[in-house]
Amino acid sequence: MKVVEVAAGLVYREGRYLIARRKPGVHLGGFWEFPGGKREPGEALEDCLRRELFEELGIGIDVPIPFQIVRHEYAEKTVELHFFHCRIETGHATAIDCAEIRWVWPHELGDFEFPPADRPIIEALRRQTLGQAS
Repeated sequence: MKVVEVAAGLVYREGRYLIARRKPGVHLGGFWEFPGGKREPGEALEDCLRRELFEELGIGIDVPIPFQIVRHEYAEKTVELHFFHCRIETGHATAIDCAEIRWVWPHELGDFEFPPADRPIIEALRRQTLGQAS
C-alpha cells in the first residue's frame, strides 16, 4: 500500500494552536486538522511544511522543530504525518486553501472533529499543557 508523507504544523501563538477545516469534497472533508500537506518527491519535510503553510494560509514560519511522527492506515492509503512545532514569522494566517481557520487553546482541541491520525497529537499537546500548568 502507498505511503503518503505529510508535514503538519503545530503553529503556536500566545498559548493557542492554529487549526484549519478541510474543504468539503476532499479526503476527510469537513474535518479539522493541523495545517500542512503532502511532501513532493525530493522535498525536505521542513521545506514541504513552509510551502504548504504559505499556500494554504499565506504565512511564513520560523525554524520548524520536529515533534512527533504518526503513521495511520486508512482503507485507501497509509499516511505518515510528521508534526513540527513552529511560529509565524511573516504574514497573517488567512484561510486561502481551507474552509476556515481558528486559534484554539489545547484544552479546546477535543471540541473539534479531527481525523483519527491526529488524535495522538491532540492528546500529547493536552498532556504537555497540563504538565506546564502544574
